[in-house]
Amino acid sequence: MFFLPQNFSHPAFKEGLRSIVSVCVGIFAWGLMTGVAMVNSGLSQADALAMTLLVFAGSSQLAVLPLLAVNAPWSVVLATAFCVNLRFVVFSAHMRAYLAHYPRWYRLCSSYFTADITYVQFIQRFPNPAKDIEGQQVEQAYLAGNAFLNWASWMSGSILGIFLTQYIPAQWGVGFAGILALLGLTCKMLNTPKRWLVALLASVAACLTVAWPLKLNILFAMVVSVLICLGLERYTMLSHQTPKGSTP
Repeated sequence: MFFLPQNFSHPAFKEGLRSIVSVCVGIFAWGLMTGVAMVNSGLSQADALAMTLLVFAGSSQLAVLPLLAVNAPWSVVLATAFCVNLRFVVFSAHMRAYLAHYPRWYRLCSSYFTADITYVQFIQRFPNPAKDIEGQQVEQAYLAGNAFLNWASWMSGSILGIFLTQYIPAQWGVGFAGILALLGLTCKMLNTPKRWLVALLASVAACLTVAWPLKLNILFAMVVSVLICLGLERYTMLSHQTPKGSTP
């Protein structure tokens, strides 16, 4: 998405930048502590830098670091990263309607740069895919600006953490700022009773299964939330289809 000049020059690019600037401090802090954690876990600066640039997925990076530190089998490392990142399958399925008509290289580029925060803000800004070319240009320019600043914030923090590890004590815990940023963004999305119910039940499911290996409690909570959403959606459809005065 960043290789198209029309995205940079479009007014929606600046709109995408402005929409994410409020959480960039949290993203930077999260990247900073992830960079520190990678080096402290035993990775060389070169390996940590490669992981940051190629993976660009903070939650899976943090999840596999303890496994790398104890020389766990690569199959376990990859399975853990796969499970933690399964949420991106849901993101990709949703984003398909916005990107299906673009070339493959463009879709792959978008998939690399799109993260949790960029996905959420993009869907909030564009709940339905545009049908015309002008609307599609607005969507992609916004996504490019939003994703660029998110990527730049994360990378600058992570790279700084990698090379300044010895000067940044882990006890500072500034990475928690990233969690707070995500939490604040999530709470903004909980604007209906149904969404609050789904979030609450998914949180309970994750907490009850927190002892599961390979971070499978996160996957389980995702499955629970999806099933609840599908159930509520089906119930809503059936209630609308049932004539008044009749028994469903």
